[in-house]
Amino acid sequence: MAGKMSSNTRRPARKAEEQPDAAADAQPKLLSGGNPQIAKAYGDAPVRAYIAAMPGWKSEVGRRLDALVTRTVPDVRKAVKWNSPFYGMEDESWFLSFHCFTRYVKVAFFRGSSLRPLPPGESKRKEVRYLDIHEDDEIDEAQFADWVRQASRLPGERM
Repeated sequence: MAGKMSSNTRRPARKAEEQPDAAADAQPKLLSGGNPQIAKAYGDAPVRAYIAAMPGWKSEVGRRLDALVTRTVPDVRKAVKWNSPFYGMEDESWFLSFHCFTRYVKVAFFRGSSLRPLPPGESKRKEVRYLDIHEDDEIDEAQFADWVRQASRLPGERM
């Protein structure tokens, strides 16, 4: 039976340095509208991974939003849930999230109807208000920071 391998014949194992590192090369899958698929996790690292995976100009928007929230609420808690970054307080209540769509990034203020002035986007849910950011939009950082400050002081949404 020369030339045939028996089922008992084992191939030599690859050395550790030869093993492909799938995790290092893996890019998050982009879902509908280019929204990154990131596993549910708590902390800054999964939010950074989400932002890094946001396609094109949206990644810069994500970095700016994250920096504004972190600067405005230094003790903010972060998580990725339902493939979106969430920002909240120590008690695990959440006041803000954002999500990628094909032509814009949608910021959700969970108690947005209590903010003044009101964020422009209405929701089917009475308390939620949205801010849609398109590619060429200028972000009014002072207004956004003020909404974040107000939102962080309201009772958050438990999710």
